[in-house]
Amino acid sequence: MNYEKLFRLDGKRAVVLGAGSGIGRESALALAAHGAEVICADRNAAAAAETAREIRGESYEIDVLDSSAVERAAGELGALDVVVLTAATNVRKRLLDYRREEFDRVVALNLGATFDVVRAFGAGMVERGRGSIIGFSSIRGTTVEPGQGPYAATKAGLVQLFRTAAAEFGPSGVRVNAIAPGVVETPLTEQIKASPDWYAAYAGKSALGRWAKASELAGAVVYLASDAASFVTGAVLAVDGGWTAVDGRYTPPE
Repeated sequence: MNYEKLFRLDGKRAVVLGAGSGIGRESALALAAHGAEVICADRNAAAAAETAREIRGESYEIDVLDSSAVERAAGELGALDVVVLTAATNVRKRLLDYRREEFDRVVALNLGATFDVVRAFGAGMVERGRGSIIGFSSIRGTTVEPGQGPYAATKAGLVQLFRTAAAEFGPSGVRVNAIAPGVVETPLTEQIKASPDWYAAYAGKSALGRWAKASELAGAVVYLASDAASFVTGAVLAVDGGWTAVDGRYTPPE
């Protein structure tokens, strides 16, 4: 074992679905920095192209809500070693205020698109006998708060979907894992980040006392894509600043 190259991705082809911004963008940059050939895919073609320019990679326009587009992409992009899916949405409302169309919208992207991606891209990996699929759950997959019900349900559902894929694809040499971030500064959290009270309250819930930057999730993506994680599958890697370790804590006065 050459440990100097344990995290290198030279010769591997990866696609990042959601590479136009946030965690997806940083994941694409990190994978490329470790030697992978990265295809930057996003519904926002201009944003995908901008990320691709930074790494001299390829861009690809895709709306993962379109099942046929996902199926087509799996064919057009050719043999892939790594698939990363970061696309997600949230509607912050309490259950009694939720409308069914809002629920359907959250489920369609967070869980439905994941189902399509795992099946479409996983099929080729199973056939080739190798590959790593990486998706994003959340601390909300295990801990909840008022106003996050459907989002939490989809993130918990994603974990079980990935575990099932890990069990079914594993005999063919394909690994499937999830990353569970805490509160991250991304376009998805702009609404609460803009409120000083919300920002401080969320920062105080983690052991590190702050929010994560999107770039701080990229290392976990590289790890799960690399040979360093060759025996890791069906796992949920928490990158949450200790949120789930100390959630509900009470610090008594000294």
